[in-house]
Amino acid sequence: MKINKYILLVFSVILAGMSACSDDFLEQKPYSSLNTGQTEAQVINAQVIGLHRTFAELWGYSDRQGFLGCWQIGTDVCSPGATEGVENPFYQYADLNSENVGVSYLWQKCYDFINNANVIIDAVGETNPAVSAEAKFFRAYAYNILVTFWSNVPLLTTAIKVPTLDFIRNPVADIDAVIDADLTYAVANLPEVEKAATPSRINKDMARQLAAECYLRIGMRDNSYFAKAEQMTTQIIDGGKYKLVEARYGKFMDEGGDYYRDMFRFGNERRKEGNTETIWTFEMEYERNVVGGTINAPQHRRVWQPAYHKWSGMVNADSLGGRGNGRLRLSNYMKYTVWQGLDGDIRNSNYNIRRYVNYNRAGYSEEIGIDAKGFRVEKASPAAVKTIVVKTGDRAVPYEADSLEVWYPYCTKWGGYDATDDFGWALIKDWQIMRLGETYLLRAEARFRQNKNAEAAADINVLRDRAFKTARETSGNTTLGQVSSDQINIDFILAERARELIGEENRRMTLIRTGQLANHVSMNGDAVPGAPSNKVITGFDASKHILLPVPLREIQLNNGAVLEQNTGY
Repeated sequence: MKINKYILLVFSVILAGMSACSDDFLEQKPYSSLNTGQTEAQVINAQVIGLHRTFAELWGYSDRQGFLGCWQIGTDVCSPGATEGVENPFYQYADLNSENVGVSYLWQKCYDFINNANVIIDAVGETNPAVSAEAKFFRAYAYNILVTFWSNVPLLTTAIKVPTLDFIRNPVADIDAVIDADLTYAVANLPEVEKAATPSRINKDMARQLAAECYLRIGMRDNSYFAKAEQMTTQIIDGGKYKLVEARYGKFMDEGGDYYRDMFRFGNERRKEGNTETIWTFEMEYERNVVGGTINAPQHRRVWQPAYHKWSGMVNADSLGGRGNGRLRLSNYMKYTVWQGLDGDIRNSNYNIRRYVNYNRAGYSEEIGIDAKGFRVEKASPAAVKTIVVKTGDRAVPYEADSLEVWYPYCTKWGGYDATDDFGWALIKDWQIMRLGETYLLRAEARFRQNKNAEAAADINVLRDRAFKTARETSGNTTLGQVSSDQINIDFILAERARELIGEENRRMTLIRTGQLANHVSMNGDAVPGAPSNKVITGFDASKHILLPVPLREIQLNNGAVLEQNTGY
């Protein structure tokens, strides 16, 4: 079932679509049962589901297939692969401007959340606190994105019902006050986990996790919020409802794998399927009779997975994550630097950061050339120093040029395969949005900000205990991987977030929130293949590129007031 968006009064729609409307038109009431503003339970429920639909439209955007790469490429953890184009200015920073589609789409969808949430809040008031709380959760979610990426932005707390041409940018402090109030209300009035209408609907712990992230950002200007962030995460951790996954479970026990990988396999993501760690799994799998199913063609797998299917000896397989397009690739920082000295960390196993594959096409056999570096070349090539025969089951040998698209070490979390869609058009997996592993990292950060380094190290060590469990059992070293309080600083915490949350967190947003984007851009370290003196990331200017440009269209249409542009754009 396709759920229509009930009101699309994003600024550009308000201004472009309604400025020519007559008063009579504005007062006309549609006869649809989805008439916005009605208080009937079914209509209000449909409007709330519409907020979840907007979430899917934002992160499932596929008209520009590189959209997801905008929030990873050009940071410390990712470099460009076979880019689609929209993400290019996020590593070639001199080209980032106010007409970038990724920038405009994110702004638009955030205000879709806000205005649609305001419609619900205006309609129900205090008559249905749970519904109002769910709407306020999404309003806070959107405003947190906006102030992180743009700083001051227009603040709307009631629904827009008439053409509006005079938006101004309100101070971050004013918007943070709304975020704080919304999430306080949400925590108080949302249901407990497993008590919501469906597992994917918003519950108290989802609101607590979002609040912790917001409070860590707010704490950068008002450090009293660091204690509030710690409180939110402690309520989740001590609530007894979640447990880190530390043993294998689920559908793939008869396959090679490990317990960390099991959390992200198609069919293992949900609580009822054994995932004791998940706080918010966004249920999008179209084979599970989910109302609405998957939306269009979410690009997560195609962005994160290389195009190994282009090798003659390979076929798409679920164990390898299906078919990818190689839109981005892990940086040298993410492939190597963050794992130095951490031999045995399960998060870096070949099941989780896949560094090699074996030819899997049945009956495959081919004579190939190998050059002095060990790369594959045509056997008749002058670069060939030897020829070998490779066959099904042998480790695949890449061409040197494969590193941009076809082959590179990759994060497997978004992999999945549907035999009815070998081409891999649609993402079939649920989306892991929040889990307990990140809760510990958020609390560690909150404690570090309060100079509680010993407690922060203890939180990191909970994750290290899980990550090194198998290695400890094998080696007999019971302290393998543990950290001490003198190791704790923001760079260490961000590196641990990369190890634990690669492919899950919005890395650009995390680096901006912590004030570390400029420092970590330089950590990427990747160079243009064949030209090692030329860095992949170019043109970054810390005085300009920490924040995004306000979309030009919004400024041009807002002719009743000045909607100021961010510095440098």
